[in-house]
Amino acid sequence: MPATVTLGSAAALRDLGTLAARGLRLDEAGSMRIIADSGVLAAYVAVIAPKGLLDRSPTVLGLRTLAAPDGTVDAVVPLRSLHTRVDARLAAVTDDATPVDLALPTPVHSVSWAAISPPRGGWQRMAPIAASTLRRTATEGIAEVAAAVPDNPGQALVDRVRSEVWGRPIEGHDHLPAGAAFAAESLAFLDDGAEGAEDEQVQQFASGAWLRLTSRRGHVLVKPVAWSL
Repeated sequence: MPATVTLGSAAALRDLGTLAARGLRLDEAGSMRIIADSGVLAAYVAVIAPKGLLDRSPTVLGLRTLAAPDGTVDAVVPLRSLHTRVDARLAAVTDDATPVDLALPTPVHSVSWAAISPPRGGWQRMAPIAASTLRRTATEGIAEVAAAVPDNPGQALVDRVRSEVWGRPIEGHDHLPAGAAFAAESLAFLDDGAEGAEDEQVQQFASGAWLRLTSRRGHVLVKPVAWSL
């Protein structure tokens, strides 16, 4: 039976809808994992995920956390259905400050990345990374993918090119795949890079096999490929 979540305000519901819309631009058939517990809703979307045992892509997830005063939920739902429901619910909201209930779409159970849960604790702070570095890496990678993929390519070629580009390390940050920069930029988690503005410092954290980038707008969670000889 589909679940219902309670968001703390209409603003929180709008944020959820915005993340769903950005996820849809990356994957029209994508899904979101929603975990609500202890007053917080965590919304995950996959930006990059391996598509088989031979795929050497890292797992890269975008995360927004929102106030959710009631209920416990752990469900994976289609982004398009979720976005439609959020829009419809917002159209009926009359008070932005009042908590808002949202009936989730029917869950899906075939999303492999959703079975991999990032740690909730044990995060150790690392040196920050400049938003400009992430933005430049994402921009260059997007251009490289576009140049390498011909018109009407097969999906296998597209997947291989993306895996090569987004799986390689960021220059000067060998621990962090370029896909993390792509996620931060494509989900609009970075500042706008306006001329003359101070370069935002994005915080980095590590916990076990996972890395996390945290900005004012959201989080990127990364599980790099475990290479072996």
